[in-house]
Amino acid sequence: MNRRFEGLLGRAVMAAFCLAVLVPFAGIVLAALNPPGTLVGGLQWPEHPTFESFTRAWSTAGFGQLLSNSTVIALGVVPLALVCASLAGYAFALMEFRGRKVIFAFLMLGLALPYEAAVVPLYYDLRSLGLIDTPLALILALVGLFMPFGAFWMREQFLALPKEMVEAAAVDGAGSWTVLWKVLLPCAKPALITLGLLYFLWAWNQFLLALILIQDPAGRTAPAGLGFFVGAHNIDVPLLSAATLIVIAPVVAVYLFFQRHFIAGMLSGAVKG
Repeated sequence: MNRRFEGLLGRAVMAAFCLAVLVPFAGIVLAALNPPGTLVGGLQWPEHPTFESFTRAWSTAGFGQLLSNSTVIALGVVPLALVCASLAGYAFALMEFRGRKVIFAFLMLGLALPYEAAVVPLYYDLRSLGLIDTPLALILALVGLFMPFGAFWMREQFLALPKEMVEAAAVDGAGSWTVLWKVLLPCAKPALITLGLLYFLWAWNQFLLALILIQDPAGRTAPAGLGFFVGAHNIDVPLLSAATLIVIAPVVAVYLFFQRHFIAGMLSGAVKG
């Protein structure tokens, strides 16, 4: 009886969480189907559904260029950050060197300190290098921002793997690079895909750094462009809803495509942890 009650309670809680996410999203979709300038009130099907708000938002804000800029940033961040996280995780998990624990603890401070505190000095450092208003400035900043979590994530994945695998590879004469690329990373593939997906989501949704490091309108990312678009059309709910859906569409598409890998990586980390 208790198990049945717990099962019903769990389903009720999950249903409540689903409604908390789906109801506002449904409201945005329904609002976006109204013609621009329409007064929208509550969850109701539009009298004359149309995609005019999407086409006008696309052309007015120039979302084609904005989405292209965000794609360049995300595709630059994800592979570079994954390589750095894998190397750092391998070093902190399996390599012995002086000060390993101290360096790892210092790196973990990045998970506690707000990155907003480093925005100003970061801006001046990148400006001195002539990187402001370039995609490389944001790519390097985001890779550094993601390093603490990535190193921690990959370190835990490598520590969870059987040590016998590494020892057997070492007995066969495999070096550190071979152990990492041929033994550890294939076993940690679900966790690596999950981390890559998280990096993509975080890089795509980044607003503050994109706003400060790339001030040229032609180089703005989609979230930054959406922020300026909201300021210019703050009373046109259908237009703003359509613009919001345009910006989040690539994120939703990527998540749905890698959904199984994402869940497998999260469950793998939970079980091994």
